[in-house]
Amino acid sequence: MAALNKKTVDDFNAAGRRVLVRCDFNVPLKDGKITDETRIVAALPTIQKLIDKGAKVILCSHLGKVKNGPNEGESLAPVAARLSKKLGKEVKFIPDYNVTGKAATEAVAAMKPGDVILLQNTRFRGKEETKPEEAGEQFAKELADLADDYVCDAFGSAHRAHASVSVVTKYIRAKGGTCAVGYLMQKEIKFLGNAVENPVRPFVAILGGAKVADKLNVISNLLEKCDTLIIGGGMAYTFVKAQGHEIGQSLCDDTKLEYCGEMLKKAKDLGKTILLPVDAVITDHFPDPIDDASIATEVVDIDKIPADKMGMDIGPKTRALYADAVKNAKTVVWNGPMGVFENPVLAAGTKAVAQALAETDATTIIGGGDSAAAVNQLGYADKMSHISTGGGASLEFLEGKQLPGVYAADDKD
Repeated sequence: MAALNKKTVDDFNAAGRRVLVRCDFNVPLKDGKITDETRIVAALPTIQKLIDKGAKVILCSHLGKVKNGPNEGESLAPVAARLSKKLGKEVKFIPDYNVTGKAATEAVAAMKPGDVILLQNTRFRGKEETKPEEAGEQFAKELADLADDYVCDAFGSAHRAHASVSVVTKYIRAKGGTCAVGYLMQKEIKFLGNAVENPVRPFVAILGGAKVADKLNVISNLLEKCDTLIIGGGMAYTFVKAQGHEIGQSLCDDTKLEYCGEMLKKAKDLGKTILLPVDAVITDHFPDPIDDASIATEVVDIDKIPADKMGMDIGPKTRALYADAVKNAKTVVWNGPMGVFENPVLAAGTKAVAQALAETDATTIIGGGDSAAAVNQLGYADKMSHISTGGGASLEFLEGKQLPGVYAADDKD
């Protein structure tokens, strides 16, 4: 797989050179305070390595979903402050809403080897999130003008062909610079890439979450790669209905019933196992608020869901079935919770799967997003081999797609 042979920060001489690093500092903020610094911590090894090499380190990232132009609530200023603490040295923040304007140019010109600056939120520029063919060519060129080399360490954005993710590499390369991946990207490529292309078997894939539509290509691609595919979460009910069972008010995508039927047939033809829930935890309404622990539940077999009830989590028999399937696996990839895990009463299925993964000797890879949140929340994070930092990116990787941010880096000689 071409994606596995990319230049890294160890493959070029960064001493005295201006190195632009695209990070993923898309951290949650509440009242201007960072509530989870996981992504900042994940970026530190690459930044520290470049400092140690004597590079002039220019960091950039997006934050939030900037819709109505720049606003201070999504400024990267709090990230610069936290980074300064973590690195034990000043990370100079450039608050310029234009990102690459005069303030940035002057700050870069004044840098000494080992200095670090952080540019303002790339989305403030407004040309970051457009389609690839319109991606801010001018913005990408201006970013490249600030630097000699480029390192992409933002796996969470690697599936987007944005100015600061992939377009910038064209202009860095044009002036003879190196385009590499950082340590975080390297780790993601190694774990996810090997899981999909070269897994140690038995290989079990677990897919959950609400919608079948989000995972169409992933289901199809993983069926060809894995030995057992476990399906839970809201998307399971479309499969259950495709088998001819009554699912009451459970989440269902009727436009995908035929597809689910085809996937069940595909598994059979390939000699693969698809495991679906055999029982469910049901309620008569969706919890509101979502963490309302007083919601009344009961457990029924999967073909006995009453017309006025809805499945909200996998039941105890399914938990045991899924845990058993994971026991002897050598590689496990998990993307998507088994139920409404934000609710303590409806989190047992997700917790059972997390616990089964924590107890297995397999290489366990959590595909970002809600699964990563669940594993962190339930206290199993340190028991997993790898927790991906990118939900959307890891899904596209599992679909077998080329990720622009990975693809744009130089291949090793």
